[in-house]
Amino acid sequence: MFMAKKVVLVVSLAVLVSFLGTGIALAAEKIGVIEPQKILFQHPKFPATQQRVKSVLTAKQNEAKIAIEAEKDNNQKAQIYQTKKQEAAMEEQKLMAPLFKEIELAVRTVAKTKNITLVLDKAQVFFGGIDITNDVIQELKKKNAGN
Repeated sequence: MFMAKKVVLVVSLAVLVSFLGTGIALAAEKIGVIEPQKILFQHPKFPATQQRVKSVLTAKQNEAKIAIEAEKDNNQKAQIYQTKKQEAAMEEQKLMAPLFKEIELAVRTVAKTKNITLVLDKAQVFFGGIDITNDVIQELKKKNAGN
């Protein structure tokens, strides 16, 4: 009986210590927040990339229009429309991917510099966090200054 109480006491102490350790670890977390859309819109390469995306979308729309006008079957017309829409989306994704990669790298760089261990979208955070949006924008501008 005495041994069982001793085991329960040791286990209880171990659980308490692990919770305290977790609390201390959480207290050490430094959380940053960003506004991803603001960062994207202020990326130095965003205007040129948007122009390229617009050109691709216009070209795909024209291709779809020509192909649809030449087709008589409505099911085929719908298929052509879907295919061109998917092609346009894939092209847009290819064109935007380098910007997203640069943004991710800039966020990591700023977070590391500021000893931030977690970065979240500001729209998802009710309260708190260190806003590093402008720091990330400045990092992107610095990295793209030579280009």
